[in-house]
Amino acid sequence: MTETVSARTTLTGILLALGGSMMLSVNDLAIKFLSGDYALHQVILIRAGIGMAFLFGLMHFSGTGFRQVLTRRGKDHLIRVGFVMVSNVTYFLGLAALPLADAVAIAFISPLLVTLLSVLVLGEAVGPRRWAAVVVGMVGVVVMLRPGAGVIQPAAVLVLISAFCYASSHMMTRRMKDTESAVALSFYVQCGFIVVSSCMGLVVGDGHLSGSSDASLAFLFRTWVWPPVQDWPWFLATGLSVAIGGLMVSQAYRLLEAALVAPFEYASMPLAIFWGVVVFGTWPDLTAAAGIALICGAGLYTLWRETVRRKKDVTGDPRGSDL
Repeated sequence: MTETVSARTTLTGILLALGGSMMLSVNDLAIKFLSGDYALHQVILIRAGIGMAFLFGLMHFSGTGFRQVLTRRGKDHLIRVGFVMVSNVTYFLGLAALPLADAVAIAFISPLLVTLLSVLVLGEAVGPRRWAAVVVGMVGVVVMLRPGAGVIQPAAVLVLISAFCYASSHMMTRRMKDTESAVALSFYVQCGFIVVSSCMGLVVGDGHLSGSSDASLAFLFRTWVWPPVQDWPWFLATGLSVAIGGLMVSQAYRLLEAALVAPFEYASMPLAIFWGVVVFGTWPDLTAAAGIALICGAGLYTLWRETVRRKKDVTGDPRGSDL
């Protein structure tokens, strides 16, 4: 019975990671679309409001109500919210200046960072072959940063910072999994978004710092404007995709080891390329394609090795321990 439950839990966690990653790719698309006309903090505030409304509805109809967001781990939530906040801001600033597929590819160093941090922070076992995959993924990021082309793109560095913070937030999720629900984890993140974006709007929302020619800075300091009707579907898309996708991914990390969940987040990479081509008309160039191949290849290899290890663990084959 234990093995059956374990197998069912593993499958559930994997499906949650896949579905959540696909939902979050819709958020990337919507943010990229909105980044040309709105301030980042305005987009985040509206998105958080929509996400919070979804969570309120979910809590209301779940039967347990608001009891599930009560917590005694306020400090841990604050740390996690800080990681998520920095991850989102740096990622979206980079996304405003980079092609969608390039930004997502660089951000996908995060599953490899999750593997690294799962050893350092959580004490999970990672063998030499997965370490090799981490190294290959890092090489892919270096290729994406294009250091030989002159100055490394600041937007790419922002996405790299985002990846580290994103991986760190999942370390906190794993540490809090026994006492905090996925709804509670998402609720406090949305609270953080609302507080920080509201403060940013009060300080710079009048646009007195706007006018930069840099796409990332323009996105950060643009004047707040009332969205026309035709843009509200994009705001709804980003709000609902983050609320639903965030819940799914958080629950996946609560159920399974971080190093197992992380590679399944690569499911959104083909979608990022698809959205970039269909919506924005941008194909990855040869350098970007090489970096994408290295990063995704490393992640998929990690996934394959994890599958092999688990099969050998079930059969008792000791050769599964060299992962």
